[in-house]
Amino acid sequence: MANSASAQDFAASLPLADIHLPAEPGYWPLAWGWWACILAVLLTVAVLVYLVSQHRIKQRARKEALRQLRHLDDPAQFGNINLLLRQTAMSYYPRKNVAGLTGDQWLSFLDSHLAEKHRGFVSISEEWQRGIFSPQGLERSTFSQCYKQASIWLKKAKLPASQEIRLQNSHHTNQHSKEASDV
Repeated sequence: MANSASAQDFAASLPLADIHLPAEPGYWPLAWGWWACILAVLLTVAVLVYLVSQHRIKQRARKEALRQLRHLDDPAQFGNINLLLRQTAMSYYPRKNVAGLTGDQWLSFLDSHLAEKHRGFVSISEEWQRGIFSPQGLERSTFSQCYKQASIWLKKAKLPASQEIRLQNSHHTNQHSKEASDV
């Protein structure tokens, strides 16, 4: 025990500084891995915001058409329903592909952009034509059937991708400006 006491006295007599522990590492500056994670999260959020905004822009004409369709619930307004479908279609497809369609071609166009289980314009072709051109209009039950089919098209039609719309519209605009310059 005397040896341990003399060892402590000897250690105390030496000019040694106290042991200082280093400071705990801080959070800053961040390691490169954390920067990569932050960048990945920011890019993901930016892409999601972009996709959601593009989807909302793409659906704007469809939503407006559905809002207007709710006010067209009278058989005397059947021509306006057909016009609304045509305007909506021209919002998504080039004018040259839609504007010239009439009769069965128009109804086939509408059906072609619906899934097989939702198609029905061609099957009600006679009633649809009568609703547009007949002065007496449609009976309430027939009108209801046509109205339902129009509503289905506005809700479920397969629309072209945004890129396709832009390409088709720019191609159409380029052709139009070329034709105007030729005149």
